Amino acid sequence: MGSGLRSAPAVDSKLQDIEQRFERLTADLGNPEVIGDRARFSQVAKERSQLEPLVEAFREYRQAKKELDETRAALDDPELRDLARADLPDQEKRVAELNDKLKILLLPKDPNDERSVILEVRAGAGGDEAGLFAAELLRMYLRYAERRGWKYSLMDENVVTIEGQGVFSFLKYESGVHRVQRVPATEAQGRVHTSTATVSVMPEAEEVDVQINPADIQMDVMRSTGAGGQSVNTTDSAVRLTHKPTGIVVKCQQEKSQLKNRAMAMKMLRTKLYEVEMERQQSARDAARKSQVGTGDRSEKIRTYNFPQDRLTDHRIGLTRHNLAAVMDGDIGDVIDAARTYFQAEALRQQQGQA
Repeated sequence: MGSGLRSAPAVDSKLQDIEQRFERLTADLGNPEVIGDRARFSQVAKERSQLEPLVEAFREYRQAKKELDETRAALDDPELRDLARADLPDQEKRVAELNDKLKILLLPKDPNDERSVILEVRAGAGGDEAGLFAAELLRMYLRYAERRGWKYSLMDENVVTIEGQGVFSFLKYESGVHRVQRVPATEAQGRVHTSTATVSVMPEAEEVDVQINPADIQMDVMRSTGAGGQSVNTTDSAVRLTHKPTGIVVKCQQEKSQLKNRAMAMKMLRTKLYEVEMERQQSARDAARKSQVGTGDRSEKIRTYNFPQDRLTDHRIGLTRHNLAAVMDGDIGDVIDAARTYFQAEALRQQQGQA
């Protein structure tokens, strides 16, 4: 852990190059020519924002390493030796932590990390209780999105688009089977039931990512309906699209305009087809890999929400926390951050194992 960055001179040189690039981008943001070109300004600001965490960590690491070297040198001074010995453990720990942080920040980026997402929550086993839990999970994610300042739009009662910077990088580890244990409101005997819901988080696809042949799509229109079957409006505005080659079906009924619903349904269809292709490519890469750790496979039971014990458990990372009322109200930042940290560390471990 405290061995320093692997291939330190080469890595240090790379980090210095990145720091110089960051400084040039910062200067460009004050350049009148860049300010006057909206597209270029947006591109420069985005690249600078992506580099900022790495540059800040590198500057912290460099300063901490300098202070550590000075403390080690002070061990040779009789007057400063005792102070240096007292400071040394904390400084070594700090340098090691920043060293590990830099290693994680230098990992290859997931090309989808900066994308918005389409999030889908479906009832699993457990009948009506599973449906209620799925609705509560969806609300939990929407409340979390509000806390982060992201925008969202309902596409269907189970599907939502969430837009913002780096949304996929935060939510991608939420895919999987979520289990709830509690006494349903309809349970007269007070027995605890177990139900499940499936969460799918897909990076939103752009038109350039997926080309769809119009002849491959069957479109059906119908009246929008809400909970209980009541009509939401009196026109045939709900749209269902079927992609004939794959059998994928998507539906959107949130807008009163058939045209808008079709556009949103097409966005969702592109995203599902993009995900199918990404999964196919990953399956090909991981064909020889038997372990399912860290894949986010939807067949995995990733988390349990135990209401009688007021406890959330993430089975993948060994995390336990309490106060489920806050969790279901969107206070899940610590859980999501813990999952991101765990899987980043896992990716680092695998990369070092392959080196």
